[in-house]
Amino acid sequence: MKKSKRLDLIPPYLFVKIEEKKDELIKKGIDVIDFGIGDPDLPTPPHIIKKMREVLDDQVSANYPTSKGEFVFRKAVSKWYQKRFGVELNPRDEVCCLIGSKEGLAHLPFAFVDPGDITLVPDPSYPVYKICTTLAGGVPYFLPLVESNKFLPDLESIPADILKKAKILFINYPNNPTGAVADKAALTKYVEFAKKHDLLLVSDLAYSEMGYDGYKPTSVLEIEGAKDVCIEFHSLSKTYNMTGWRIGMAVGNKEAVQALATIKSNVDSGAFKAIQLAAIEALSGPQDCVEQNNKIFAERRNVLIDGLNSLDWKLEKPKATFYMWVPVPKKETSASFTEKLLDKCGILVVPGSGYGTAGEGYIRMAITLPKERIALAIERMKKENIRYS
Repeated sequence: MKKSKRLDLIPPYLFVKIEEKKDELIKKGIDVIDFGIGDPDLPTPPHIIKKMREVLDDQVSANYPTSKGEFVFRKAVSKWYQKRFGVELNPRDEVCCLIGSKEGLAHLPFAFVDPGDITLVPDPSYPVYKICTTLAGGVPYFLPLVESNKFLPDLESIPADILKKAKILFINYPNNPTGAVADKAALTKYVEFAKKHDLLLVSDLAYSEMGYDGYKPTSVLEIEGAKDVCIEFHSLSKTYNMTGWRIGMAVGNKEAVQALATIKSNVDSGAFKAIQLAAIEALSGPQDCVEQNNKIFAERRNVLIDGLNSLDWKLEKPKATFYMWVPVPKKETSASFTEKLLDKCGILVVPGSGYGTAGEGYIRMAITLPKERIALAIERMKKENIRYS
């Protein structure tokens, strides 16, 4: 058996290795405090589960869905975008249902990237942007996200010869893993840049509903003319604690959405109808569950950031996402500090280097665990005298 050469270009998925390490420690009897994978520990709201139970009794739910999504789901997405962002979308050709936004992001380059083409990928970033480019035969060109630039890409630093071969610019705000946000001025710049260089602007907006202290994230589609060049990916995973349900959407530029739908129609049969119908309930039903989730995550954020600052860090509280991007102490690397926290404290975090070269010097901590466990982690660090300075 001889594997394809492309498989050699793909490293093991970061979180598979993390889960394996966690399982090893648990088997040894270690109480692991897990700040690793960004998987909400809060329950899916009951009205969504109730709808799911109802529609499961309908045999129609068991039949093949359409690969681009049931029209009623796409219409619900359009209404939600209009209500939430003031963005008008035609459900017929500007919305496509996804089996989670990860699936859509992974398939998109097959519609726009030819072998040797370049995609502009933030560094650090969600690993899928790089991997999907590689699978399609493209070459990722990395845009360092650094604190001095508020973790925004420096587009002016991209060489002219790279831009000539570039097809896609990926952006993700609110950002995973840094928790950074982008204002309308920054988003306008990305739209203008994409138009100038004939790029498809790919916006990953998975964390738009996770804003704190009155902050409401913006969709790039709110920017005038964005729909000319932009496709935006969204998901119900983080908003409604539905990560395992695998339901999301791609919206925006008609040509891009339809190109993605063409790829999907040839490689999958669409999201389970019952999940689409339950997702409609999520999008159109009461949204107080989202506010309650954010209240809980804000409390957890405060416990973690205040705790770390008591250990000599000087961190600001992020406005969005449930990720804390934490610099490692001096003389430590991302990997060495991750190992130290695990060995000395039983605390599992993700090394920033796992998200790209520019992620070196940081760890990511996902606050997807109760605040009591977060407080316990801080106590363990204090006991072992693990400080920033």
